[in-house]
Amino acid sequence: MRMRDMVAIVTGGASGFGAGICRAYAAEGARVVVGDLDESKGAAVAAEICTSGADALFCRADVSQSQDVKRLVEVATRRHGRLDVMVNNAGLCHRNQPMLSVTEEEFDRILQVNVKSLYLSAVACVPVFRELGGGAFVNVASTGGLRPRPGLTWYNGSKGAAIVLTKSMAVELAPDRIRVNAICPVLGETGMLTTAMGLEDTPENRARFTSSIPLGRLSRPADVANAAVFLAEPASEFLTGVCLEVDGGRSV
Repeated sequence: MRMRDMVAIVTGGASGFGAGICRAYAAEGARVVVGDLDESKGAAVAAEICTSGADALFCRADVSQSQDVKRLVEVATRRHGRLDVMVNNAGLCHRNQPMLSVTEEEFDRILQVNVKSLYLSAVACVPVFRELGGGAFVNVASTGGLRPRPGLTWYNGSKGAAIVLTKSMAVELAPDRIRVNAICPVLGETGMLTTAMGLEDTPENRARFTSSIPLGRLSRPADVANAAVFLAEPASEFLTGVCLEVDGGRSV
């Protein structure tokens, strides 16, 4: 198993990419803390993992709130005595629309969830990683931060910030053997799909987006989960500051 006995927190772990990462980590031997605002779905993911014979627990958390992020780390370290990986997956997107139609409230919430959460996770995790002699952050960004589409301007900006923060954190934390990498998925088959498209999920509407993806389909939770395993496991110990495009060639 590629992550045997490693301890990982996955935010936004109740559904979509996050749930896929939780399952993949558990299948590779990691002990997982599922963090999410959705208690019923988050608890269900943790219960499913436990039923499979792996170790998981759910902890309710709003990643824009410092006390919630601190609690995630405290739960992991109290139960397992260590923390090896922090996956900053929780994210929020505004509906695809003209940039000036997004409300100030929506804008603030997107920046809180997609950007402030990275700061809060660093504040909570870096001291723990330093004490243990190292650790890994895996930040889920987006191709929107690399090749932005019209209609998602403020979301794209938040993911662009996540990409730059990943690289800057990687350089600053390298002396502490703390690795920081990101995953940049293309539009995915998750609950955020219709919001990001700004359209109903029909074959015709999907075709408008998949036409720009050379491999001809949207991303799937398993695609992102496989990348997240690689960026967390010991085999990638010499990788930091990487922003891995999981996009079927969209960013080429």
